[in-house]
Amino acid sequence: MSDTVRQDQQDQQDQQKLESFDPATGDVVGVHAVDDAASVEAAVARARASAAWWAGIGFDARAEVLGQWRAVLTRRMAQLADVVHAETGKPHADAQLEIGLAIDHLAWIGAKAEKVLGRHRVSPGLLLANHSASVEYLPLGVVGVIGPWNYPVFTPMGSIAYALGAGNTVVFKPSELTPGVGVWLADSLREVVPDQHLLQTVIGWGETGTALCRADIDKLAFTGSTATGKKVMATCAENLTPVVIEAGGKDALIVDEDADLDAAAEAAAWGAFSNAGQTCIGVERVYVHEKVADDFIGRLSERARAVHAGVDAEAKLGPMTMSSQLEVVRSHVDDAIARGGRAVVGGPESVDDRFAQPVVLVDVPEDSLAVTEETFGPTVVVNRVGCMDEAVEKANAGKYGLGGAVFSGRRGAEIARQLRSGMTSVNAVIAFAAVPSLPFGGVGDSGFGRIHGADGLKEFTYAKAVTRQRMKPVLNLTTFERTEEQDTLFATMLTALHGRASQIGKRPLRERVAAVRERRRG
Repeated sequence: MSDTVRQDQQDQQDQQKLESFDPATGDVVGVHAVDDAASVEAAVARARASAAWWAGIGFDARAEVLGQWRAVLTRRMAQLADVVHAETGKPHADAQLEIGLAIDHLAWIGAKAEKVLGRHRVSPGLLLANHSASVEYLPLGVVGVIGPWNYPVFTPMGSIAYALGAGNTVVFKPSELTPGVGVWLADSLREVVPDQHLLQTVIGWGETGTALCRADIDKLAFTGSTATGKKVMATCAENLTPVVIEAGGKDALIVDEDADLDAAAEAAAWGAFSNAGQTCIGVERVYVHEKVADDFIGRLSERARAVHAGVDAEAKLGPMTMSSQLEVVRSHVDDAIARGGRAVVGGPESVDDRFAQPVVLVDVPEDSLAVTEETFGPTVVVNRVGCMDEAVEKANAGKYGLGGAVFSGRRGAEIARQLRSGMTSVNAVIAFAAVPSLPFGGVGDSGFGRIHGADGLKEFTYAKAVTRQRMKPVLNLTTFERTEEQDTLFATMLTALHGRASQIGKRPLRERVAAVRERRRG
C-alpha cells in the first residue's frame, strides 16, 4: 500500500471523528463520531417513529416525564457543569447558573403546557351563534434544533424543552465546540425514557447542520450568527421547513441621570464581561446621560479592573471558547481607538491567543465596528448623551434588536418601551431570560420567532380550529337556497352590528381619538 493511499485513508478516518477541546489548554476532552446525511436521516426517522407516542400520551404524562428529567438534571448538575466547563472554559459556577435556569424553565413547561396549548372554547360570534368553536395547539411532529457553544445548555434547552413540552420529538445538533454537552443531555433523557427516541443528538460541522435542515423535520430552531442564520433559512426553504432564528445582538444599556449608578455599573460589568463577553444578550453599548457620565465610567472602570480572565482560582472569566473570536475582539478595539475612542480600562494588549481581559472604551464614534457590529467579547463602549431621546435614537440605530436594559429612577418603563428590541430589563440586565413565562427573541438582524413562555410553546405547534353546529341556524348563510329576504335580513343585521362604528364623523380623526381616550379615562 502506497504512502499516498495510507494518508488518504487516514484523512478519511480523521474526517469521521470530531474532537472537542479545552479552550484554556488545547487538550482534547472528547472524541465523537460525525453524523453524515444518512445518519441524520436515520435519527429523524427514529424521532418520527416516537413522535406519535409522545404526542399521544397527553399533557399529564409528558409533564411527569419532563419532571423526572428535571430531577436527573438537578441531581447531576455538578457532572453536567464539568462537561460545560471542559468544553467552553467557563467557570463551574457560571456553568451551574445556566443549568439551573434551564431546570427552572423545565418546571414551568410541565406546569403550564396544558393551560397554554390545551383545547379551549372561543366565542363563535352572533352570526354563527348556533355553533360552538374551539381551538387547540397540536404538536408539529419532529423538531430540529441547532444550538450554540456559548451557553450550550440554557440556550438550546429554550428550544428543546419547549418543543418537547408541546409534544414533539427533537433531533439536536450542538455546536462542534460543545458536542459532549449535547450528548450528555440526550443520554440523561434516555435514562428516563429508554425505549423511545425523544431527544437525539447528531454531531458534526456545518455539513451535519445542513443535513438536518434538509431532513424530514417539521420545524428547525437555530441559534447562532446572523450570517449562518441566513444560510439555515435558505436551506430550510428548499423543503418549506419553517424556522425560528435567534441570531446576533448588539444590546444597549441606557443610564438616565437619576439612575442608581452603583447598580447600573455593577449590571453593566456583569452584562459586558460575564462568560468572557460571549453572550448574545450581553451589554456591548452603554449610553449614559452626560450629567452622570464621568461618575458612571469611574464606577464601571473600577469593577472592570477587579475581574480578570484566566485559569487561576481568582479568575471570574474563562478563555474565549472559539479562538477565532479573539481576532474579532482585537480588531474592534483597534478600530475604536483608531477612530478617536479611548480605552480607560485595557486596550489592544488585553487580547492574547486564548484570553481576553475586560476593555472599557469611551467616546467611540457611532460608525465604528465596536458600536455597529457584534463583538462577542469582554468589551463595552460607553458613550455620553445629552438626553434620553438621544440615547434611544442611538440604541435603535443599529441593525440588531435582541435585548437591552434601562437604568432610571422615574422613566425606566417609558424608555424601555421605546427600544426596538424583543426584550428589555429595567434596573437590571438579562433578567428577562430568567423569567420562564416571558417570550425570548429579537427583531431585525437578531432574528424572528420566539422561545420561552406561552409564545415559545406555541412556536412548536400548529393551531387547530374546530366549529360544531349545535342547532339549526335561524339564518342559513351557506346554502344555494338562500332567499332574497334572507339576504336583506343579513344586510340589516350587519348594519345594526357594525354600521354605526364605521360612520365617518365630521371632526378630524385626531380629535375623535382624543375623545375616545378621554371617555376611557372617565
